[in-house]
Amino acid sequence: MTQKARHQRYVGIYNDLYGGMTDTGKIIRDAWVFGIIPETETCEGWLPQGIESLWEKVQAEWEKYGFRVSRLPPELQERFHRIQNEAIARARAAGWDPDTYLDDE
Repeated sequence: MTQKARHQRYVGIYNDLYGGMTDTGKIIRDAWVFGIIPETETCEGWLPQGIESLWEKVQAEWEKYGFRVSRLPPELQERFHRIQNEAIARARAAGWDPDTYLDDE
């Protein structure tokens, strides 16, 4: 990581591309699901090291459930689907089209 990248602050999930339909946005949404951070925390102003630490905590939680939504307890499944559905609705309202990104692969 370059010196500049180490000090570049995150714009926050709602200011990120299409309301956070990015890898960093997914980390934040998953952290909300697991209660690692409150759903009011957008991570705006966070340094990359903080996002990386959050990712490590999220990965540790997913590992407990084999990285599968279907293995989450019912309350976490409900929270996961609610958070994802809200994110998709925000992203679509901002012009996000998931098919466009699938075609790029």
